[in-house]
Amino acid sequence: MGVLDIVPAGVLTGDNVRKLFEYARENNFAIPAVLIKQYRILLHLLLPTRFLRPPGGDIKAPIIIQASQGGSAYFAGKGLSNSNQEASIIGAIAAAHHVRTVAKAYGVPVVLHTDHCAHKLLPWFDGMLDADEAYFKEHGEPLFSSHMLDLSEEPKDKNIETCVKYFTRMAKMKQWLEMEIGITGGEEDGVDNTGVDNAALYTQPEDIYDVYKALSAISPNFSIAAAFGNVHGVYK
Repeated sequence: MGVLDIVPAGVLTGDNVRKLFEYARENNFAIPAVLIKQYRILLHLLLPTRFLRPPGGDIKAPIIIQASQGGSAYFAGKGLSNSNQEASIIGAIAAAHHVRTVAKAYGVPVVLHTDHCAHKLLPWFDGMLDADEAYFKEHGEPLFSSHMLDLSEEPKDKNIETCVKYFTRMAKMKQWLEMEIGITGGEEDGVDNTGVDNAALYTQPEDIYDVYKALSAISPNFSIAAAFGNVHGVYK
């Protein structure tokens, strides 16, 4: 049984995202997540032969396609102002429609995700959610599969409170949220933690539980990006 027996080709949302994650876990394979900022790169990612075959020999392997705030602005082009995230909003929406158009034609299941939205970038998040809700009103599903809020630089209570606020809005569309609690070392997309004390680079179990309690009361469609030094997750 291949992945296309479990989920359809094209951009996945809601329950189909869960089905894909469960299929990957049950069959012991990882789904690559790749940040994009050019249409040319995007098309290469959708070529099925570019990726390892998952169990069953199905070469149309699933992929998580991600757009960052900076990459989204690149999609819009340098001719647009990004003073209030206008270019990043337009670029992310344009990229999402492009992915939706071509992913189904390529026969590839795609989780369409946006990465690392810090507090200062929330206008970008707001603009994308507006587009999600407009798309949902017309098509019965959000434009994007999921979004990430990275409020790890904020106090824990503010981080959770803000995530609850946005997730309540997203849950009405069965949209997924990835949130970050704790910080990773180094620098990524404008978040610089190179000078942080090593003791702060590990998410505490009680913090994860607090997030779980708050978000699970809204919807099961979320993931927690916990920090373990300079990586997310457990590695052997």
